[in-house]
Amino acid sequence: MLSVVLALAGSVIYGASDFFGGLAARGTSAVRVTLINSISGLAIVMVAALVLPSRWGPSVLLWGGLAGACGAVALVLLYACLAIGPMSILSPILALVAAVIPIAVGFARGERLSGLGYLGLGVGLVAIILICLVPGERAVRPSPRGIVMAVGAGVAIGGYLVFIDLTPTDSGPAPLLVTFVVTGLVMSVALLGQRLARRGVARPSITRATVIFSVLCGVTDAAAAFLFLLALRTGELSIVSVLNALAPAGTIVLAALVLRERIAPVQWFGLAVALVAAALLALA
Repeated sequence: MLSVVLALAGSVIYGASDFFGGLAARGTSAVRVTLINSISGLAIVMVAALVLPSRWGPSVLLWGGLAGACGAVALVLLYACLAIGPMSILSPILALVAAVIPIAVGFARGERLSGLGYLGLGVGLVAIILICLVPGERAVRPSPRGIVMAVGAGVAIGGYLVFIDLTPTDSGPAPLLVTFVVTGLVMSVALLGQRLARRGVARPSITRATVIFSVLCGVTDAAAAFLFLLALRTGELSIVSVLNALAPAGTIVLAALVLRERIAPVQWFGLAVALVAAALLALA
């Protein structure tokens, strides 16, 4: 039950991070937002590393580095595929792949659940689809490129969870330090590439609000990552991955409360189904 509570809380905070990131991306490029995210998130994790015991070793650097690379790839593909659209189709594809990959890896490694656990996983996957659906738009078929990017982003997110789960259980926040450093380095290279490609073109200045939202994105991202690390330490990869994929629920609720965006009935139903899934997994 503890891992379910931690993962569910992390999912809500991940949703808040995506919300702040979306607001920040309105004023500058997604790459710059992600770079500020990585720097501010790294600062939070560094403070945690000073307070909590950490253990370093080759496996921490290896799996943490691979997790950071997956995180960077996931963010690039995430923004790219959602920009292509349609979001109502690509978002569920992305979220399902992000959940199914770790589930498959967990089962391959010998994870076994009770009957309630398997039921909870199935209900959770249905909740992901319902939460991500955006009805009311004219049906548009996604392009093969958009589908490939959505699947790629889902695989990268799933890979992040798998690699973080492989880090030593007594390593503390050390893997997250490696993850944020690697993601920041990748984004720094990407931003440098953008500037070289646009040499001679005037760049709009970044506003104070954009910086604030980017920092909030990083702080909440670090908090969510730490909660999921704790959830993985105390629970099963398959269960944590499904709850991780429910992060859009937090984004949707914040958008409704702050931006007064309308939540569709099917999404409200998805939120209710998600709570049922969490209860089943907690009782498993």
